[in-house]
Amino acid sequence: MKEANILIVEDEDVTRLSLQSLFEGEGYRTHLATNGEEILPIIESQNIDLVLMDINLPGKNGLIMAREVLQKHQVGLMFVTARDSEVDKVLGLEIGADDYVTKPFNPRELTIRVRNLLNRLGNSAGRVEQAQEDTSVIQFDNWKLDPNSRQMISPQGKKIAIPRGEYRALRLLMENRGKIVSRQELIRRMTGRELRENDRTVDVTIRRLRKHFESDEQSPEFINTIHGEGYRFVGNLDS
Repeated sequence: MKEANILIVEDEDVTRLSLQSLFEGEGYRTHLATNGEEILPIIESQNIDLVLMDINLPGKNGLIMAREVLQKHQVGLMFVTARDSEVDKVLGLEIGADDYVTKPFNPRELTIRVRNLLNRLGNSAGRVEQAQEDTSVIQFDNWKLDPNSRQMISPQGKKIAIPRGEYRALRLLMENRGKIVSRQELIRRMTGRELRENDRTVDVTIRRLRKHFESDEQSPEFINTIHGEGYRFVGNLDS
């Protein structure tokens, strides 16, 4: 993989400079931001591959900024934060973050996680480029899913922007319409990692997807729960 550009988003000076030193020592190019307002201009001007983001930022917090970043750009995103509650972890991964590391962290472990993530992202990009994934609008039961804008459009024309994690889960379920998709398969598509013990990321994602559909009282239940096995998409896809 080419020499990667890493954006470090951290408002605490010592941690920010420590991360910069750590990753420049590993041969990466680093860029620095101290708040949410600085993130998007850097991503747009510096061809960023991976964002390392704290959650506790001044102004918009990291969870809000991560959602905005992933709605606009195809970049890797890893939270590096002192927030270690299970709720924050699940929410961060559901938004579409590729990994979540809590402070204090082991520098060696962090660099390994970053290297592995960049390798996964590089391989994934290569597969997408080779496969030329279909970006046509998908229609199902008067709903539409637009891969280009990552929006769902309700039968009434309401546009619903969905995070990367939700989009990836829904696409996988649609690709396997009528078949059971395991939680392990879903988490791999959503984040590129393996399912962890007591990990509720998939279940939270499915619950959020269902809430979008529930906004239209006429819509049937599109995603069935198969207890102990996974989930199944049962909507009618238009050919």
